[in-house]
Amino acid sequence: MDFDKLELLISTKMPYGKYRGRLLADLPGPYLGWFARQGFPHGSLGELLALMHEIDHNGLGDLLAPLRRKHGQLGPR
Repeated sequence: MDFDKLELLISTKMPYGKYRGRLLADLPGPYLGWFARQGFPHGSLGELLALMHEIDHNGLGDLLAPLRRKHGQLGPR
């Protein structure tokens, strides 16, 4: 797993849609699941959403906790 991509999950905001402005790491599982069923967008955003879906789906959200602490984040908002 690419550490830089994990950092992007906690620093990149969703650029559109219902959760516009929310960090990718804070997107709800059902929304990520919807993308998984409908198809992720092309490019780097789609790759990050797919990665976040895998993390969420497999219950690995704690992987992001050290990065959140490093960046002064408390968790999903």
